[in-house]
Amino acid sequence: MTLIIDCHGHYTTAPAAHNDWRDLQKAAFKAGEAAPAYPAISDDEIRETLEKNQIRLLKERGADITIFSPRASAMAPHVGDETVAKQWAQVNNDLIARCAALYPDIFVPVCMLPQSPAADMQGSIAELERCVDMGFVGCNLNPDPGGGHFKHPPLTDRFWYPFYEKMVELDVPAMIHVSGSCNPGLHATGAYYIAADTIAFMQLIEGDLFKDFPSLRFIIPHGGGAVPYHWGRYRGLADMLKQPDLSTHVMNNVFFDTCVYHQPGINLLADVIDNKNILFGSEMVGAVRGIDPTTGHYFDDTKRYVDALDISDTERHAIFEGNARRVFPRLDKMLKEKGL
Repeated sequence: MTLIIDCHGHYTTAPAAHNDWRDLQKAAFKAGEAAPAYPAISDDEIRETLEKNQIRLLKERGADITIFSPRASAMAPHVGDETVAKQWAQVNNDLIARCAALYPDIFVPVCMLPQSPAADMQGSIAELERCVDMGFVGCNLNPDPGGGHFKHPPLTDRFWYPFYEKMVELDVPAMIHVSGSCNPGLHATGAYYIAADTIAFMQLIEGDLFKDFPSLRFIIPHGGGAVPYHWGRYRGLADMLKQPDLSTHVMNNVFFDTCVYHQPGINLLADVIDNKNILFGSEMVGAVRGIDPTTGHYFDDTKRYVDALDISDTERHAIFEGNARRVFPRLDKMLKEKGL
């Protein structure tokens, strides 16, 4: 039996009280005051938001497990200062921990980080340690905490190295994921996300990060941005830059998910990228929630696309389960402890 592990889920349906507190926190910062106390949210409130949404759709579409993190567009580390970012990260991650505790067979927690643009990575290191101690299996790492202006050093810069050292120590991967866009020229989910995914991959080509961190693992979401479609361009650029072949230079450490919302796109991804580098993901409930009029099915029902690929059962198992267990060893340990 193959488990269907969705590597890319966000809590986009969090209780209203959680989002209302965020508005109060931002208003308090603007007024120069301390944020109010975080509200009491009952287990039943959390259950209602999940059972009507993610859990219902998971069952309808035939998936088993979601690797679950806070809502990406709401991470917004550029809002306020580092204190604001730390508070917001902590309450979000605590809420994800509660989701996983209520539904331990469905949700596996991944954390957001308090990456305030003016801060170093020490606060993020502390939050990652706190979350791993609570059973989290990975993190979302924002390569552009400023929200669409790309002023941070590339991912290969030593600015990031203390955080990578902690990732390696804890044996957790990171999904490279930006948040909301504050650049009026970059629509968040249609332009900013895909651009950031593509930029991150090019940064990795230009550097030699994995020589220093051979066991570091990144998931680049949304099918790897524009990378698979332009695979020849990136192979050619690596050659021009006198870098090794991408198969050894980058692809032992970088993985793409299947958050690509049409069959031809998934077909291209599977044709171009080795199956060992593809993890099943849907981002459900996320960026694109409607029904495709050409198919009659939800755009983000990506299991349907993977099921339709002309690949072997072994390759499909790798995409649905095996690769996620390799990339998230703490998840693999959890599943083995359950006899799975």
